[in-house]
Amino acid sequence: MIPAGWSVVTLEAVGSTNDEAMARAEAGAPEGAVVRALRQEAGRGRRGRGWDSPPGNVYSSAILRPKVPPAEAAQLSFVAALAVADMAASLVATHRRVAIKWPNDVLVDDAKISGILLESAVGEGGLVGHVVIGVGINVASAPPGTRYGATHLAALGSTASTDTVFAAYIGALARRYGEWRTSGFAETRVEWLRRAAWLDRDIEVSLGETSLRGRFVDLDERGALLLQTADGGVRRITAGDVFPPRA
Repeated sequence: MIPAGWSVVTLEAVGSTNDEAMARAEAGAPEGAVVRALRQEAGRGRRGRGWDSPPGNVYSSAILRPKVPPAEAAQLSFVAALAVADMAASLVATHRRVAIKWPNDVLVDDAKISGILLESAVGEGGLVGHVVIGVGINVASAPPGTRYGATHLAALGSTASTDTVFAAYIGALARRYGEWRTSGFAETRVEWLRRAAWLDRDIEVSLGETSLRGRFVDLDERGALLLQTADGGVRRITAGDVFPPRA
């Protein structure tokens, strides 16, 4: 069931649900409008990476209008990750471990099950006019090639249809977004840390040309990863790719 105040348009195929949702947002589509596609022909992930989008998975982009500064709007990345994690936890067996790899990759038993891409536009007064939260959820298949592996719900024993998966995700997104609007990032941070992958463990952070190793010790009040390095200092990471350390 779609949450009250939200609406969904489902398309057979689209280049990118984010591109379609951004165009609709710029044309005045309201908060809670969602574009869903059965397949994408030019799906995108973070940093311009392609996102394999065959039929059988869930591809959607939700329009939100939080009217907050850009730094606060970036917190919605954690909100979206919690929503996907809630969905996954409700549809897989209880012995499966659902976790979130900083900042927003949802893992089940350490394998990636979704991708999240936020895009936004700044409006009047420097506040964000709209945010589009694009989410791809692996239901029937998963792309190959990720360093820490990828999986899909069917491989985990779930028989949920794409409609069931989508409804569970959108319901969770509406709930988590409402909590963020009411309570701010503090509660979102607490809930995110409860599902944080590799917390208090050694990790590797790729920063593009270089990488760092250290212990993931916390998430700060703005969502940065705090990495304790070998010299005992703590490095604040605001952008990068996180992995378990190589053997």
